[in-house]
Amino acid sequence: MYAVIDTNVLVAALLSRHSDSATVQVVSAISEKGLRPLYNHEIIAEYKEVLSRPKFEFPSKAIASILNKIQMSGMASYRVPSSEVFPDPKDVVFYEVAMSKDDAYLVTGNIRHFPKNTIVVTPSEMLEILQREGIL
Repeated sequence: MYAVIDTNVLVAALLSRHSDSATVQVVSAISEKGLRPLYNHEIIAEYKEVLSRPKFEFPSKAIASILNKIQMSGMASYRVPSSEVFPDPKDVVFYEVAMSKDDAYLVTGNIRHFPKNTIVVTPSEMLEILQREGIL
């Protein structure tokens, strides 16, 4: 199963103190359970920039580990241009890359920032999908 993971999901997973949180479980499913992230160079650049912000104080080893996990377990993809309107132009790339693969999802904690579309799901919804498909 393929999914674009929004940066806020990674941040929430790294900040979480609960191994059973939806964001932690989604990130864990990346390499352990068969969830294959889709990404492109813009998404990887945003991950690096945001996760490296001093306010988060994430160890560089943790950042490198999660980026490596995404790139090694995932698949580089491309953008499918969308005419949708987004409140934040930085979100467009996540949606457009998710559109590049049939049956892919966009997992985000900011569902309001994206068009209403069945591919846009919360981390909890992604867990339900993974369970329904027998991946978890």
